[in-house]
Amino acid sequence: MQRSRRSTPYPFTWEIPVAVVVAVLLLGALGAQAGRSIANLLTGNGWVFVDSADLFATLAGVLHGQAGAGLPGLARPAGPGLMWTCVGAVELVVAVAVVVAVKAGLDRWGPGRLQGMASPAEAEALLGRTRLRKHAKVIRPDLYGPAKGRAW
Repeated sequence: MQRSRRSTPYPFTWEIPVAVVVAVLLLGALGAQAGRSIANLLTGNGWVFVDSADLFATLAGVLHGQAGAGLPGLARPAGPGLMWTCVGAVELVVAVAVVVAVKAGLDRWGPGRLQGMASPAEAEALLGRTRLRKHAKVIRPDLYGPAKGRAW
């Protein structure tokens, strides 16, 4: 029955997958920069985030283990071990968030989604106790009908 409703599906084009890949790469870059900033915060430098113009230019330095790349005025940047730990923790959180978002998106708009399902409020209006009690005389006339002593 599900396949019969999808006789003319929308064609799968390249825009949506490219947007998803770009968003994931951007989240990865932001996660690396945020992990570096958390490592610098833990070493006592305060919260220092890279300028938006230098976001991608300083990414190579961060990936080489330089916690002070692109951040002028740091007295004592974080060490590579602490920085990699913080970057790994932030990237793990980002990866879990991306997986949850992809799962939710596929459940909502993906090819295996259920179509034609009623919302809980609609199901209650059609099948709930309120309607059953309202139409009890029609559903069970032997129990709730107008003449209980009538022989059928």
